[in-house]
Amino acid sequence: MKNRKKHNDKTHANQGCATPSAEPNKINASTPFDFSGKSLTAYGGLLPVATMLERIGFRQLLGQTLKITRVTRVMAAYQFILAMVLGMYVGFSRLNQLRFVARDPILTGILQITQLPPQSTLWRFLAALHGSVAGQILKLQGALRERVWAAANVQLTTVTLDTDTTVHTLYGKQFGGRKSYNPKNRGKKSYQPILTFIAETREFVAGQLRNGDRPTGTQIATHLRTVFQLLPAVVVQIFARADSGFYCGEAVQAYEEFRCRFIIVARKTNRLLQELQPAPWKPSPKTDADEECEFWYQPDGWGRAYRFVALRYAQPPEAPAESEQYQLFETTDYLYRVFVTNLREPIWWVVWFYNRRAGAENLIKEANNDAGLAAHPSRRFDVNGNHFQLAMLAYNLNCWLMLFNRAPEDKVETMKHTTLATARLRFLFVAAKVWRHARRTGVSYSDQYEERGLLQRLMNRLRAIRPPGPGFAPVMETALI
Repeated sequence: MKNRKKHNDKTHANQGCATPSAEPNKINASTPFDFSGKSLTAYGGLLPVATMLERIGFRQLLGQTLKITRVTRVMAAYQFILAMVLGMYVGFSRLNQLRFVARDPILTGILQITQLPPQSTLWRFLAALHGSVAGQILKLQGALRERVWAAANVQLTTVTLDTDTTVHTLYGKQFGGRKSYNPKNRGKKSYQPILTFIAETREFVAGQLRNGDRPTGTQIATHLRTVFQLLPAVVVQIFARADSGFYCGEAVQAYEEFRCRFIIVARKTNRLLQELQPAPWKPSPKTDADEECEFWYQPDGWGRAYRFVALRYAQPPEAPAESEQYQLFETTDYLYRVFVTNLREPIWWVVWFYNRRAGAENLIKEANNDAGLAAHPSRRFDVNGNHFQLAMLAYNLNCWLMLFNRAPEDKVETMKHTTLATARLRFLFVAAKVWRHARRTGVSYSDQYEERGLLQRLMNRLRAIRPPGPGFAPVMETALI
């Protein structure tokens, strides 16, 4: 017989969820605080980015595409490139700003280092890259886009390309700066890069940093051919829109070479005005213009005649006699909008189709302000050109994540674009704790996170990416068409 009291076993602790406190937290000026928290991060949303890059083989593609001969010691070349791209994705467009996240546990965990190197080390690596690396990064983005479209089940056989230039005013002594077209800062030196976007997915396809001079016809044609070569293989029909800065015979020839259906704003010439005045004008009830017309006209140096579509608006009596605007040109009596196109649709549809090009201006603004495109940190033109491509790679990361995060019922017409600034607030700036236990590392998020459902769905899709051989199997049942 054992001599012990009954019911002396320890009571087990409650393993269920704790009951929410009935009283709210009361935080005021006298609330105590400390710095004892370990492995806390404000950028928990980098986990989906790292998952996507790993699943689509970013590291292997970078090693195959970029020819970097510099021997690095602190980090590998892949880690340097990824650190700069993720820094821009987070919002730090300057290399000296990376010191604010040098010890961030999730960023250093993705790079598999203890802390980022100092600014001078990052600068030496970036300055040592050859000027040809910019083109190699562009090819890398094309290969990544091919894999993302396959995994995200994007089956867009028809795409619309919006090509435009932007002006970056220079406030230093950067090489390549020119005093050219700069309406907001007249007389100041600037760069004029060319960019092309896919209107359906808002992705950056191709572009390059240029000096401040106006692009020549040969440069425009070279850019357009690069764009067509970087499109995914699933694309079979291409539409294109461009403003008057691309009105030249070389651009039209490049469009025709790839069987692209295009529309370009025409520039004011004396011969074109002579064609407009006697043209058969008629009322235009389906546009905002007073009258419309179309005619066939062959500019000087062009191989053949093309269809020109024109709108005109009556000028008020007090309007100036002669003035010129960016997209419009006017005479004493009328204000004109003229387009050259190989589209066969009615005039009102052609004008409506071109007016939708205004979305490209917002994409350029997003790249300039949010992705750090307008930051030209070096005096050397080749260094700024490489920085340009890294910034646009960071911009594309957001577009690709949105393709994986779309709703199953979304179509091209209904899919909304989430800007990089909004994506940071919703999905990137997420408080998290990085923990280690039994040789495993994990990330814990708050149970109060509002977008936990979307984040869980996104992670499930990204982790399901598997290369079945030569290509990537789609992780989403519904195709984006």
